[in-house]
Amino acid sequence: MATLLSESKSQTGLVISWEALPDGYQLEDEPVDNTGQPLLAGALCESLEISGFIQPQMLIAVNFALCATLNNQFIAKAPDWLYIPSVKEILPGRKSYTPHLEGDIPAVVMEFLSDKDGGEYSFKRTYPPGKWFFYEQILHVPIYIIFEPDGGLLEYYQLENGRYELKQPDENGRHWIESMGLFLGTWQGAKEGRTGYWLRWWDQTGNLLPWALEMIEKERKEKERLMAYLRSQGVDPHNLPNHAE
Repeated sequence: MATLLSESKSQTGLVISWEALPDGYQLEDEPVDNTGQPLLAGALCESLEISGFIQPQMLIAVNFALCATLNNQFIAKAPDWLYIPSVKEILPGRKSYTPHLEGDIPAVVMEFLSDKDGGEYSFKRTYPPGKWFFYEQILHVPIYIIFEPDGGLLEYYQLENGRYELKQPDENGRHWIESMGLFLGTWQGAKEGRTGYWLRWWDQTGNLLPWALEMIEKERKEKERLMAYLRSQGVDPHNLPNHAE
């Protein structure tokens, strides 16, 4: 794989090139300010995996480094969650990703609010650039989502004419993501010891993509209904062939 794809000058005057993570480069290990963040990100991935959405060529990652070189200075930002439709190579143990060089630009990046300084909104263009500037002006990510878990506020920004525009949800409080063929919205409830607001996926017909425990509970209830029906018909389910508790 080439280490440098191309070099261009952006509208902001920055010279941008797409280079692989340098050998020996130490990615910053940013502290997680909110212990719920890994749960939120993991829950998004779980329902996609269970539904069969995830394909080998995709890259869906949590707290994962996106790389670019600005004016000969290497920069990496790690959004809390990201979705890339297609990569050129399927690499086990991938530690970083350089758009253009290694495949598509991210279609969606998400940040879960936790910082008091509002870094997710930073348009700082001097090195190192702010997250908003990096996603909007350097990577040109089509959809940038900022989620405030405590209050459940979902901000959905879409790139239009080179700038992020805040979009309002539909009548169900959800946003349609064309590149994924799914709706994204908020949901309130409990999972893995955390009670509060979550981001959830719905398919195009409005069906919620379930988590594993929800699928198990649904199957249990269906079994109970079937057994109740059999009993109402005078049939003892325990006497049926191949019956298993």
